[in-house]
Amino acid sequence: MDSQTKTEPMRVLVTGGSGLVGKAIEHVVKQEGGCLEGEQWTFLSSKEANLVCSARDLQQTRAVFEKYRPTHVIHLAAKVGGLYLHMKENLHFLRDNLRINDNVLQTSHERGVTKVVSCLSSCIFPDKTTYPIDESMIHNGPPHDSNFGYSHAKRMIDIQNRGYFAQHGRRYTAVIPTNVYGPYDNFNFENGHVLSALMHKTYAAKKEGTPLQVWGSGTPRRQFIYSLDVARLFLWVLREYDEIDPIILSVGEEEELPIKDAVEMIADALDFKGQIFDTSKSDGQMKKTASNAKLRRYLPDFTFTPLSEGIKKTCDWFVNNYDIART
Repeated sequence: MDSQTKTEPMRVLVTGGSGLVGKAIEHVVKQEGGCLEGEQWTFLSSKEANLVCSARDLQQTRAVFEKYRPTHVIHLAAKVGGLYLHMKENLHFLRDNLRINDNVLQTSHERGVTKVVSCLSSCIFPDKTTYPIDESMIHNGPPHDSNFGYSHAKRMIDIQNRGYFAQHGRRYTAVIPTNVYGPYDNFNFENGHVLSALMHKTYAAKKEGTPLQVWGSGTPRRQFIYSLDVARLFLWVLREYDEIDPIILSVGEEEELPIKDAVEMIADALDFKGQIFDTSKSDGQMKKTASNAKLRRYLPDFTFTPLSEGIKKTCDWFVNNYDIART
């Protein structure tokens, strides 16, 4: 990192601070000693200028940066949704996210921000590829058709980061988490991510005494990572990771498992019996195995939360916070 990091405490602005990863970072910063002496952390909420809305307007984005004067930015704000919403609105996901990302990165450059860490997604990788996927393969072919708009917008962050470094020497980088889950996720049946939507469906089925209908065959395989693990790794990237090239944040390849196995863990956590898989619904990508070899070269001893433990913690949070959860 450059001299600014060493001579003054960071002022960190977290866009999308009220979402799944933002809330996890806030927990690590405030509850696990993640904030060092003198640092200022600002988590933008949806009530204030979440940038999902305001970042579409460059002037509003500039006003937020003028107010908080960040030295560092964690860029999480995005228009996001589940598989079926992406399939219906690919153009909206493309245009909104291109605007959000361009405004945040350009304003960071204009304001002299030392470092930006943006959040990408494993869906950006080519649909037709060899496995495991690594960081060098992002642009090796088109992404899956189901969410091409969101995927291409996220890919462009990597291109912009390269450009800001090549032309201006900016140290802007990105992380690529695999499937993140945890407290404060979007648990909506249609628009939520796979595990959170399944948790809500299972909770509702148990409460109403009805069968659990799971969309798809349950055979696609995924690597799931608990949100607090992602948050801890985000802080390491912000402070220590010095590359412009992105880094995958994921459990190992050996921990990839079929979604139906995760459904069973959710059923156990919520004490629910009985499942039905609706095979008429799309499965999306059957697999997108990612390598965490680069992460392990840097952090060989990092311990990930076991999936069953993370699912139990998330289900407990959802049940205890149902009134405030995004459903």
